[in-house]
Amino acid sequence: MTIDSDPVPGTLRAAVLLLRAEAVALGLIAVWLIWSDLTAETTDLISALWVTAFAVGGAVALWALGGALSRRRAGARAPAIVLQLMLLPVGWFMIEGGMGWLGLPLMAFGIGMVALLVSGPTNRALGFGDPAR
Repeated sequence: MTIDSDPVPGTLRAAVLLLRAEAVALGLIAVWLIWSDLTAETTDLISALWVTAFAVGGAVALWALGGALSRRRAGARAPAIVLQLMLLPVGWFMIEGGMGWLGLPLMAFGIGMVALLVSGPTNRALGFGDPAR
């Protein structure tokens, strides 16, 4: 039996859990898009396939980044931050389109995730900054 002398900090654990939850949510959206692509009476097939592929790719990327961060791969942090920052313009356009009830929490979620990913305990766990602190 091994005892982990350097446990994963709560901020990193929360970020990984939330990235995985995002991946599952986007995966469910991708499943719905696939169903919609197959059952639509008329559609622009190329556009429909691009949107569906984007959702599938996003879900896979979020899941993979969560796994890499759980293994403390420092290189996974920057792409994870970029994906979270992408929630800001999406949320903004939702607000502009009259869906503020969804856009505002989405933006807050993205900012909160970035805060988790750049927090001191996460930085130290990923090997950034002063390890002595």
